[in-house]
Amino acid sequence: MILTDYYRFERLPIKSKSKSRIDCTASTKNYNPLEVLRNKDGELFLYVLDNTYTKAGRERKADLALTKTTHLSSLYHPDVEKPFYYGDMRGTADALLIVAKDFTMIEGRIKDGAIIEIFIARGMRNDRIQLYNLLTDGEFDDEMDILRKQIIKSVTGNSLKEENILN
Repeated sequence: MILTDYYRFERLPIKSKSKSRIDCTASTKNYNPLEVLRNKDGELFLYVLDNTYTKAGRERKADLALTKTTHLSSLYHPDVEKPFYYGDMRGTADALLIVAKDFTMIEGRIKDGAIIEIFIARGMRNDRIQLYNLLTDGEFDDEMDILRKQIIKSVTGNSLKEENILN
């Protein structure tokens, strides 16, 4: 398998006053660069912001940034008609593939109920664009389903229903 780890984040309005916070509601819980970001209560949350970190030309500038206390990844959204993004985890050689559902930002606020699934491909940072193309062609559907079934914990306490994120 190319995809090694899975994290599901949701915009939970009851958790924070921050308009850009997303909370981890499920994961395989085995990717250390994200696991070390959990707070003392074991909660993992990140922020999705407009990208102000990348100092590149317009054609290379990322659409969004994934942060916690520092910049974690720039997120690229090559096809606005599709719910897919890609990036890489800062300080690693790992690629990130993102599947978003009901994800929109209005004036920097993430829509309540938005879901962002992050799939990690360890050691594949240099192949992230090719991986993104495979993702958009549906080549990772089986691998994503396998990882979704390996969820260790739902942090919200809700049981996760088997759902296809693309519905």
